[in-house]
Amino acid sequence: MKRVMSVATSDSGAGAGIQADLKAFLRCGVYGTTAIVATTAQNTKEVTDIFPFPPEVGVRQIEAIVSDIGADATKTGMLFNAGIISAVAEAIDRLRLPNVVVDPVMVAESGAVLLEPDAVQTYKNELFPLAAAITPNANEAFALVGEEVDERRMEDCAVTLHALGPKNVIITGGHTESGAGLLYDGERFSRIEGPVYRSRNTHGAGCTYSSSLASFLALGHGIEQAARRAHAVASEAVKYGLDEIGSGAGPVHALGPVLKGAKA
Repeated sequence: MKRVMSVATSDSGAGAGIQADLKAFLRCGVYGTTAIVATTAQNTKEVTDIFPFPPEVGVRQIEAIVSDIGADATKTGMLFNAGIISAVAEAIDRLRLPNVVVDPVMVAESGAVLLEPDAVQTYKNELFPLAAAITPNANEAFALVGEEVDERRMEDCAVTLHALGPKNVIITGGHTESGAGLLYDGERFSRIEGPVYRSRNTHGAGCTYSSSLASFLALGHGIEQAARRAHAVASEAVKYGLDEIGSGAGPVHALGPVLKGAKA
């Protein structure tokens, strides 16, 4: 069985973060492990507190996982501050981890800020160059290049991000009118399309996408096929989103299609 490690933050409401990653790993048929770098107090309406751990806490977990279980792919999610990002990047580089997917989580579905402002440059300088793919949504992608969101300039934005060092840039369909994603591999653009389900239950969609992408890379798919399969998994997770959980932005349900007998 392929093994995929999530290096990210715990979501006490279990809609996003580490908890969403584990659900996505199970959905995709891989064995998921976790290195938790911070924890949050949050629900479907708000993030009330963020408690980052000392950077060595995440590194020790990464080392323990790799020394015994191994990792065929690694996904990073909410890392919160520059110290954690730098430590995680050093561990990934030193341990030569393959198929690294970086999801530069910046803002929660509720609007809470999940990345300290001075950490953006650390992402660009230290973690992006190690990535097989980065997966910002449109809001994050344009924020990373210091521009206002303009869907007409998605390709330009992807080119600018690619110059920072990742092998591939995927601007996901979240927060776009069409719901389609854009893949740029340094030479060509590919539009990543599929069914779009409009719902308030989108908490965890980005985490589900990046975790699914890492899973499909671990399973041996090429980047475009992995991106299309991840889009399908995340889209279905929104379709089966849970209305009955909380009173805010409900969580996606990555396992909903499995329970209905669907296949990736």
